[in-house]
Amino acid sequence: MLIAMTTRRTPTGAAVLQPDVTYAITEAVIDELADHGFGRLSMEAVAKRAGVGKSALYRRWPSKDEMIGAVIAEFSVARAVDPDTGSLRGDIRASLEALCEWITHPRFSRIFPGLIAEARRNPAMAEFARLTIGGPRRAVNRAVFTRAIERGEIPADTDIELALDMGAGIVYWRLIVRGVPAEEGYLDQVTDLVVRALSA
Repeated sequence: MLIAMTTRRTPTGAAVLQPDVTYAITEAVIDELADHGFGRLSMEAVAKRAGVGKSALYRRWPSKDEMIGAVIAEFSVARAVDPDTGSLRGDIRASLEALCEWITHPRFSRIFPGLIAEARRNPAMAEFARLTIGGPRRAVNRAVFTRAIERGEIPADTDIELALDMGAGIVYWRLIVRGVPAEEGYLDQVTDLVVRALSA
């Protein structure tokens, strides 16, 4: 269970973190989570899959929980986009496509349900996910609506927090809760619905 999350610690002494080793470890964490879930992931299994010793993991993160949290956060935030296409519709459509690619990623789609379940069981994990995944992703997408207000496409008093929930909530409900794939044209339909609602 994930608890007491903190930031990644700085290596001590002359320790130097090699990027290729870090990459191998993060890939191994994602693979282990996808294959075995949160409860069964172990530092030993990650190290073996990455082809490194356990010490290489502990030089980067002080615990399994922090390793998992840091890897998931980095993976997730890197997939948030601020497209700046020049229009509200273009920005929303690109943002929803990036969201869809994130939650349907071949490996992450097997991790995401476990992440949600873990957050519901564990308040510390829920807060960590909010601060390091949800918060940064929403900060990236917020620019879509601030630009639209500046361009006069939506009212100046638009509730941006609610706007952020609209398209993402619709896509999440369909893909994750209902388990129905997004067929061709689906994201265009959601985009048009959100634009009409915000522009009314």
